[in-house]
This record gives sequence, C-alpha cells and structure tokens, in this order.
Amino acid sequence: MTARPTSPLTATQLVDEYFIENRNRLLEIAAFLDRIDRADPSVAADDFRMRVFAEAVTALTAAAPERLAHIQMLLSDPDATPLEALDRKGAVGAYDPSLRESRS
Repeated sequence: MTARPTSPLTATQLVDEYFIENRNRLLEIAAFLDRIDRADPSVAADDFRMRVFAEAVTALTAAAPERLAHIQMLLSDPDATPLEALDRKGAVGAYDPSLRESRS
C-alpha cells in the first residue's frame, strides 16, 4: 500500500491561507442558485448542466477521497472517440448524457 501524498502545509495553514477565498466561492454558488430559482426554478430540473451541477455540489459534501476526480468526471465527456466535426460552436462546461444516444 502506498502512502497518500500529503500537503507541504498543515491543515491549519491551508485553512488560514485559503478559507476566505473558498468562502467567497461558496457565496457565489449560493447566489447563482438563488438567481436561477428566482428566474425559473424548473431550469434546475430541466437543464443537464444544472443536474450535473447539483450532483457535483452533493459530491463536495461527501467525505470520500478523490472528490476532485469524481467531480471532474461528472463534468467531462466520457467518450474519448474523436468527433468527425465539431458538435457545438462553444463549450458548455458539462457533458450532456443525451448526446451519448445521438452519437451511436
């Protein structure tokens, strides 16, 4: 069994250094979700990006190792097959599972 790599900083040093920065990120996420709810709460259920976002937020609170890798995979296209042509003009930031059927 290999030991997990550790940070050169202690947990307290990490909190001291990065707490405020990440507190602000959490507030930004809460504000984003509040704006969606005020505009149209059904978007959270209907938009694939918001469904993946909710899964990622849930993964953040799990006491599981490799949160980063899990969330990265939630947001990434699992298909490594090259596309014949671009399927979008711009990136959308999350993978739409319904595309899996359209590629087959």
